[in-house]
Amino acid sequence: MLRRVRRIKGQVEAIERALTGEENECEEILQLVASCRGALNGLMAELIEGQVRYHVLVPGQKTLPSQLEAADDLIAVVKRYFK
Repeated sequence: MLRRVRRIKGQVEAIERALTGEENECEEILQLVASCRGALNGLMAELIEGQVRYHVLVPGQKTLPSQLEAADDLIAVVKRYFK
């Protein structure tokens, strides 16, 4: 996750550089922002998945197959939402 956060930091810095430059087109800046948003969405999906797998479904505790299936379904929906 730290690698992902560092990549996002680099993307935000690229946006800042583009905004302070005089020759950058709006289209290029919008693309940078969209890329950053995609990276943030991926991080959010990863964090939600971890929350579900390690705090809602506690490792080592007995979990019903229906609970595992519901957790997998929820995670799949979250990942699709954040794409």
